[in-house]
Amino acid sequence: MTNELIKGFRDYTEEESRKRAEIKKIIVDVFEKYGFEPTETPVIESEEFVKGENPNDEAVSDIYKLQDKGKRKLALRYEFTFQLKRLMKNKKLPWKRYQIGEVFRDEPVQGNRLRQFTQCDADVVGSTIKDEAEILAMTKEILLKLKIKPVILIGNRKLLNEILEEQCIEKKYWEQVLREIDKYDKLPETQVIKNLKKFGADKILKCLKQGEKYFSKFESYKEVFELMKYCDYYGVKILFSPTIVRGFSYYNGNVFEIKSGEIKETIVAGGSYEFNDVRCTGISFGLDRLASLAKIKTGKEKYLIVSLGQDKKATKLTQKLRRQNKSASIYYGKPSKALQYANSYNINKVIFVGENEVKSKKFKVKDMTSGYTKPLRRPLF
Repeated sequence: MTNELIKGFRDYTEEESRKRAEIKKIIVDVFEKYGFEPTETPVIESEEFVKGENPNDEAVSDIYKLQDKGKRKLALRYEFTFQLKRLMKNKKLPWKRYQIGEVFRDEPVQGNRLRQFTQCDADVVGSTIKDEAEILAMTKEILLKLKIKPVILIGNRKLLNEILEEQCIEKKYWEQVLREIDKYDKLPETQVIKNLKKFGADKILKCLKQGEKYFSKFESYKEVFELMKYCDYYGVKILFSPTIVRGFSYYNGNVFEIKSGEIKETIVAGGSYEFNDVRCTGISFGLDRLASLAKIKTGKEKYLIVSLGQDKKATKLTQKLRRQNKSASIYYGKPSKALQYANSYNINKVIFVGENEVKSKKFKVKDMTSGYTKPLRRPLF
């Protein structure tokens, strides 16, 4: 039997795990500040429900399939959005929800993407373009708190459909053409044009490189223009990028991709879609990519109380520190071993509790960062 990790999965411990927890806390605080309510959903659903109406989407084709003892066909969730079809029923609109948790895709491991990864999603059910702008303002606030400078790109699915229609591309190829356009920032342009030629759409990129005068003649460009207007109210700068498509075919309006300039992959993405004849808008943060970029401090003041044969007093001191909302642990053993232990787990402060300290009621705190030892100012008992 082996205990090695399966490819595409990994463990997180200590500082790395602490950083991820801090990022989630920042995201939740901002989500709730914008009025989003928490939800939780099952990791396992019926395979039919997971596939939904878009079984040809790449992410859907990568689902992990399962079977229970009752021979039912099941699957691990690959995202949270499709589960809204169930959650949104009988909700007073607009309904704003968020969810943070694990999703799974049986796809090639690449870049900062594993087969199990953590998504942090926020959705507005019953949304308008005004909600899209607010979501992008919220996204900008989260990223700035993580010390990540965002580049917000937007596109529009309906606009692309109008352009495909104008260029007389057969409708049966639209979905495939959109998938090729979505690869524009991932493949060389010559390769994208070659792929589009199979569907008689090799001139599409030339159309998408034209300016606002060209796009403004299409009805759907009004959605882009309106989103820009409301984003300006929030002080959010967005860039129109007509090749932004997004991989899920349920998107049918404005779509978003947020990049950082530090890695090539998208770090946040989303857009507008329709479930149960209701307009919705969602955004999704990839925790793993955020963790690789976030420049936040996670160092929390931690105490190690070292009992030198004074277990009762050491216990009382530890509990007192905990009542002050400080992180404190007791160590029973030799002083040299205690200091090694403190260094191993990045514990900042060490207090020795021995017979002399208890009798004199004078305790010293060793700062593990500076190496200095200072008297503890407040009486302990």
